[in-house]
Parts: sequence; structure tokens; C-alpha cells
Amino acid sequence: MKKAWQIERELRDGAVPMDRRTHDSNWYTSEFAFPTGDDLIRLFWTSKVPGSGAPEIPYLEMAQAAYNKGRDTSRAVELIVKGIELAKTDQIDELRVLTAQILHELNEAPLDLNHPYNSYEHPESWAEVRAAMGKVTEEPIPFDRSTLSARIYQGWLGQLSGGSFGTAIEGYTGTQIAKVYGEVRGYITQPETTNDDVVYELVLLDVFERMRRAITSEALGLEWVKQIPFGWSAEWVALRNLNQGIFPPESGSFQNPYSNWIGAQMRGMICGMLAPGWPMEAARLAHLDGVVSHDNNGVYGEMYAAVLTSLAFVYSDPRQILRQAAEYIPQKSLYMAVVRDCLDTAAANASAAAAWPILEKHYEEYNWIDAHPNIAAVITSLWYGHKEMTESFAILAKAGLDVDCNGGLVGNVLGLIDPVPPEWAEPLGDLLETYLKGKEKLSIRELAERTARLAI
Repeated sequence: MKKAWQIERELRDGAVPMDRRTHDSNWYTSEFAFPTGDDLIRLFWTSKVPGSGAPEIPYLEMAQAAYNKGRDTSRAVELIVKGIELAKTDQIDELRVLTAQILHELNEAPLDLNHPYNSYEHPESWAEVRAAMGKVTEEPIPFDRSTLSARIYQGWLGQLSGGSFGTAIEGYTGTQIAKVYGEVRGYITQPETTNDDVVYELVLLDVFERMRRAITSEALGLEWVKQIPFGWSAEWVALRNLNQGIFPPESGSFQNPYSNWIGAQMRGMICGMLAPGWPMEAARLAHLDGVVSHDNNGVYGEMYAAVLTSLAFVYSDPRQILRQAAEYIPQKSLYMAVVRDCLDTAAANASAAAAWPILEKHYEEYNWIDAHPNIAAVITSLWYGHKEMTESFAILAKAGLDVDCNGGLVGNVLGLIDPVPPEWAEPLGDLLETYLKGKEKLSIRELAERTARLAI
């Protein structure tokens, strides 16, 4: 019997990108009603990513993610193989029963004590996380704050450029992307800023504006319930938990196989922009936000993204930023082991073309939405991109995976260091579109001004 990651990898390797030059995306609007009942079961057996059309089987991904967290999911995988066949002919009565059995098996999956995951430390509370960090500074690091507003605007432009760039190609391997598009060094289509990454940052801004640095995880979770109509993977589980009265940090950990995925890492940039040059505060805010929907390594991913962003206000060398930010995550965690491996691999190889195949092989067991392989792509991009946005994004396209999330982080960091090139900034205009009611169309410039005002 194949493992879940092997089945999912075969699906990914064989997935040919939907050519976005001739096919439209299928993004949600604020009027979208997330499916329930049998329709939700169908969606989780045969799904497609809205921006790129990449295929997904969320029930299979649940088993893959649980395995990556050191669980024995062999019984669940046996049932999932049957479910994949039943879904092809929409045998919904049988699928309903089988799905319940799969979820039960995943909830009860025993720890595999021989799995490497269980050899690492996973501190949870902020006090434990703080104690597990490296040698770090608590205080803000001085930098020229006279350009703060302008730089935050460029950071937002970089994030939205990278997200729009990646939305059209996310969920595919770099090999398959190249077969359809060749080397990707620009927007595939007119950029679309709609995605599920930015909405969580906007909600955090709302709560931060009300509570400032007294912000709490519970307040964030309740604001999710108020504003966010639906989520995917870890955020879907978190919203389900929150609506059942399960508050952070349990909202991010209870029956959430996806809790080490990229959903927290993809939104850490706002925490860094609200703590410019103050990496410890960026890490603290990211931890508060991360535990709403994630736990341990998933939360550390948001902390690393936040600190990368915070340090980009102070330093201009991406390699220095990558190294220094690594001190602000638990040093004996799996996430730190991944970051260290990526930095060591980058230091030992002369080019992204040499380093990426090594890292891709190292993390082949992880889903394309998991935090670990994606931070490998981010580190590769920033290490070898020479601070050039086009080159850095091209590296991300060759890596594949969750390109919009990775592009958002890389673009934000690079935008804070140097202004975003016109070919990336100008096609955005001044428009950010979302599926949140009341926030369907926002001014990027006004969003940046608001962020800068709150960051002071």
C-alpha cells in the first residue's frame, strides 16, 4: 500500500496546468456560499484551486498532513483509496459513510514513534516559544523611520504583485509549469489580487486598530467568525472550531491535520509591517495570530515570515535577513531544522538550479501547501534572486508549490528593501479585491497608509 504522500505526489506530477491565458479563474465573491453536507463531501473529494485550476483531494491531503506530523495513517489511506474510486462515479451514499470512517481513523491515528517528527521539540505557549529561541534582541533595532510610510506602501505592492503572479500557477510542479509557460518572468494574465491569503491580514488590521498591542488571539478568532465566511484547509478547521466555541489556541490544534501548513506563514507579513525593525514584537504578534488556525511548526512559519519582514526595514541583504530571522524561532523544532537545512544547502551551492533539486527531494513527502517545502522555495528565491523581483519570482515559478503565498512573502520583503519595479507595480493599479463583505474593493495606497499609521 502506497503512503498518502506518494499518491498525492503522483497526482501532482501528472497535473498539467490550466492555461490561464485562455481560461478564466474561478475566485469566490462576497456572495459565495460555502458548501455543506453532501456538496462539501464532493468538494473535498474532487477540488480545484480557484486561481489556477490545480487538482486537490483534501481527504487525501489530510492523511498526508497527519503522516507528516508523525501519525500512523495507514488504515485511513486504505479507505481513501476506495474513496477516490467511489468519487469518480459520485456514489455519494457510500462516500458519506466512508468519509466518516476516514475522519474517525485520522482522529484516532496513533503516534508513530519512529517517525522523525517525534524527535523534535514543539513548544506551544508564547513563554515556551520565547525560551526556545536563539540569542535575540527584545528591543527595536534603529533604522531611518522617515521613509516608513513609503516603504510599507512598497511592501504591500510587493506582496500583492507576488501573490497575483503566483495565483495563476499555484499547485503545480515547476516542471509542469515550464511545459505550458516556459520560464515565467512576468504576469501570466492581467493580475488578480483576489486570493485567500490577504483577507486574514485585513482582519488582523481591524483588530489591531481597535486593541493595538493589547491584541489577543481570542479577539482575532472572534473577528474571524464575524468577517470570514469560509476558509480552506487549516483555516476551514479553525473556523469550524471557533463556531463551536473552541477558542485559541485549541481552535488551531483540535482535530486539525493541516495545522503545519502554510496558512499562517502566508499571512505573517502584516505582523512584520506592524513591528518594523522590531523582530521580537513581530514574532509575538505572529504567534498570537498563528495559534488561531495552526500549531507548533505552522505557527513558527508565521513567526519566521513576520521576522523576515520586520528585519527588511533594517537590512538590505536578503541572506543576512534569512540568517538573522532564524534566531527568532524555536531552535530545536522541526521548522528550524528545515530552515537550517535550506540555508546550509544554499550556502553550499552556487545557483538556485543546483540547490532547488536537492531541497525538492528533501521535502517530497510534504504537500504542496505545507509550510516546510514552501519556506524552502522562499529561502532559495531570496538567497539567489540578487534582490531582483523578476529573478526571485522566476525562481519561485521553477519551484512550483504554493507560488502565490511564496510570492507574497518574497515580494513583501523585496518591496521593503527596494521599490517595486514598474512592470510589477503598475498593472495592479490601486486596487485590492477581496471576498470579504464591505471590503470587496480597497485602495492599496490607503491600506498602506493605514498600516503605517498603526505601525508607529
